[in-house]
Amino acid sequence: MYLVFRVISCYSIAMLKVRLQRVGRKHEPSFRLVLTDSKNSTKSGRFVEMLGSYDPRKSTEAFKPDRIKHWLSMGVGLTDSVNNLLIKKGIIRGKKIAVHAKSKNDTIKPVTEEKTTE
Repeated sequence: MYLVFRVISCYSIAMLKVRLQRVGRKHEPSFRLVLTDSKNSTKSGRFVEMLGSYDPRKSTEAFKPDRIKHWLSMGVGLTDSVNNLLIKKGIIRGKKIAVHAKSKNDTIKPVTEEKTTE
């Protein structure tokens, strides 16, 4: 318990996020489900706690549902992909979030007011 209080004192709960951290070799992705500071890069390797693992190629996963629910009750955020993964596995309930690659061609165009002639 001392470790948990020490971790909370170092980080603001609002800044913590559960995300996937890619591990493995080239063309053989596997992921860790980690609790990390939202300002850390995904490839920095720094995390507060490892909450499980996920291998999409072998369809194997090993999550710690009690620890995930604990951190969610503390107010930690989830990335969209993690949210969808936990919903799919039945650890949390809710609607899935649309996650897709954003096209570079879809730029936001400023709205201009049209002049009407009367």
